[in-house]
Amino acid sequence: MENIKDLSHELELVIITGMSGAGKTVAVQSFEDMGYFCVDNLPPALIPKFIDLVEGSGGKMQKVALVIDLRGREFFDQLFGAIDTIGIESKVTPQIVFLDARDSVLVRRYKETRRSHPLSVGGPLLEGIQAERNLLDDLKGQAQMIIDTSDLKPVQLRERIIQRFSLNEKQVFTVQLLSFGYKHGVPIDADLVFDVRFLPNPHYIDHMRPKTGLDQEVYDYVLKWSETQQFIEKLHDLLKYMLPHYKREGKRQLVVAIGCTGGKHRSVTLAEYFKEHLGNDGYHTYVSHRDVEKGKLEK
Repeated sequence: MENIKDLSHELELVIITGMSGAGKTVAVQSFEDMGYFCVDNLPPALIPKFIDLVEGSGGKMQKVALVIDLRGREFFDQLFGAIDTIGIESKVTPQIVFLDARDSVLVRRYKETRRSHPLSVGGPLLEGIQAERNLLDDLKGQAQMIIDTSDLKPVQLRERIIQRFSLNEKQVFTVQLLSFGYKHGVPIDADLVFDVRFLPNPHYIDHMRPKTGLDQEVYDYVLKWSETQQFIEKLHDLLKYMLPHYKREGKRQLVVAIGCTGGKHRSVTLAEYFKEHLGNDGYHTYVSHRDVEKGKLEK
């Protein structure tokens, strides 16, 4: 019994769930490639029994990912009951990965694949999507990681998951700096959001307009202003205070989103700046620019 107890502490359990059409297939394939034992569409009521089998495997399965599709309210209740049961009996704390996307994107994906939504029951597709969203709202609130796949290609979703769960990153607290444009919507998977639309905007300088914060001229322009330097100093102090607390609470990744109007100049510059300087503070950082390509199309 002692050995089984020790194994339960080592077991890493990930539950992949979320909106139908948001990318669960890509997600589970990513976990398989990282060496997880994956089970697709396991009924929630069977999770405690499955965990018992895993714990009795002699340590052969220590990393498990389960894809859970909720097709009704009873499945929803069973999932939370199963999580409570394994938390008490096995002392395993599941990590819930919730995949989401905008309604318009989900509609488009279903039309492209010519699949029917599991909750539409022959009715309008959008009604099925909205019914599922309402059903999953509480579960989304319990998730440790929410990924909005609306603007992600499959390879980008895969990279996001691997960055978060790969063996090499298991014990590393990472900070993702995410730039975005408010005109394209606020990212729903951000932990902290900062608005830099008050800073001087290179968009109004003709020769800088087609460039981005990745260009040195734009980068230098955004950073040269006194208000930018004051903002950087205050935000850096705030992050240096907050990040250790997030890390102590067991969070493995923090997504810090920085937004300007189009997601092309100011937000990109600040995301790049903090990637470097938080890295100098000893944090593992990476950066992504959600809307910079969209910005290049603007005139």
